Amino acid sequence: MAIPDYQTIMLPLLKFSSDGKEHKTREAVEALATYFNLTQEDLTELLPSGTQPTFSNRVGWATTYLKKAGLLESSKKSYFNVTERGRKVLAENPTTINVKFLNQFPEFIDFKLATNSNGSGSTQQSPITESTSTPEEILENAYQGIRQELVEEILTKIKALTPSFFEKLVVQLLVKMGYGGSFREAGKALGKSGDGGIDGIIKEDILGLDVIYIQAKRWDNNPVGRPDIQSFVGALAGQGAKKGVFITTSRFSSDAIAYTPRNETKIVLIDGQQLAQYMIDYNLGVSVSKSYEVKKLDLDFFEEE
Repeated sequence: MAIPDYQTIMLPLLKFSSDGKEHKTREAVEALATYFNLTQEDLTELLPSGTQPTFSNRVGWATTYLKKAGLLESSKKSYFNVTERGRKVLAENPTTINVKFLNQFPEFIDFKLATNSNGSGSTQQSPITESTSTPEEILENAYQGIRQELVEEILTKIKALTPSFFEKLVVQLLVKMGYGGSFREAGKALGKSGDGGIDGIIKEDILGLDVIYIQAKRWDNNPVGRPDIQSFVGALAGQGAKKGVFITTSRFSSDAIAYTPRNETKIVLIDGQQLAQYMIDYNLGVSVSKSYEVKKLDLDFFEEE
């Protein structure tokens, strides 16, 4: 089944804790994974940032919200257990526990008001407590949306520039990624290979123990096909080279992606989407507009000896 949202997890989580024992979140994750019949693939699915499993994150937030409503409490470091209020709620045999249900508890209302405060003393409706997504999911999905919009802006800009600028951009990116040593050194090889199938040459490392040949296609929408890749492989063979990077602002056809040279030649394909993503990751052609730090409680700091 699909991974349940954090509100769906609340009631099974409270029932899991009803044995009166202290539990770690990890134990709850394992028990609830069995309850929801989750597969190993479900359990390894990560948040957009790739920093935490989605299901573990949702169990964590379900735990937090139940604590804020006074149904669970922290007994000691990294542990929680059910409260007397939590037992009473279960005795009422509710069919579901969600944010709307938790609104009956004053402590949870106070938590919502503090969470929704805009810093001026007033409050506003917040998607954090109304949405089925956890705060991390809301934040990360918003970030990914902004990032994808930037990707499209980068590609639009690149396609409006000259092919020579694009070739230099490609070399700049590879240098930022750790290839070629310096742009001055790497850029010397641009357009000097003498072969129409190669746009540049760059060192694989600072010492220049091996070189990588580059093909850069600044295309609008037409996909790069298998014949283009085969031509590049042939150009590499003519240079006695075994490593190449084919970069395009467009995309690669399925035949091009499936093509594998029969010799020892290794080709890396980078389409427009991946190119723009690399530019963002390595800060080429972009600048930081705003920066946010997401912090968490340092439990070791509060540990008494």
